Amino acid sequence: MSSLLPVSTNGAYEGNRAAPWFLTLLAAGTIVPGLIHVFLPDGGAGVIAGLDLTQNGRVIIGVFAWAGATQIVWGLALLAVSLRYRSLVPAMFALLLLERAIIALNTWVLKPGEGAHHPPEAYATLAALPVLAVLLALSLRRRG
Repeated sequence: MSSLLPVSTNGAYEGNRAAPWFLTLLAAGTIVPGLIHVFLPDGGAGVIAGLDLTQNGRVIIGVFAWAGATQIVWGLALLAVSLRYRSLVPAMFALLLLERAIIALNTWVLKPGEGAHHPPEAYATLAALPVLAVLLALSLRRRG
């Protein structure tokens, strides 16, 4: 009978030892907002992001809940990699960097929206880009 999770690959990981632990922190930083988006009555759209929910509020809250479900699952995958499948740590940092780059591109260039309001995550994404690039480099660097 096969198990849900294959054997750990931690022994095959040759990158910086701190990188998987940072991935664990990023996993928590993905799961917690996902839980907020799913379980907070307004999904955080109003009370955290400061969005006006008077028009299409239910749609906005629904989209936040959908995004939250995705964040929870993505965060659990990051957590599994950081704790059990460390040979995939560089791939996860590459995916996180790609995800954040696409989010930043959409938020600031392709679909900036009207007005100057940006939720806190828009700024966190900009700050995360160089940090993720450094973590990716560390995870790819072989220990000497």
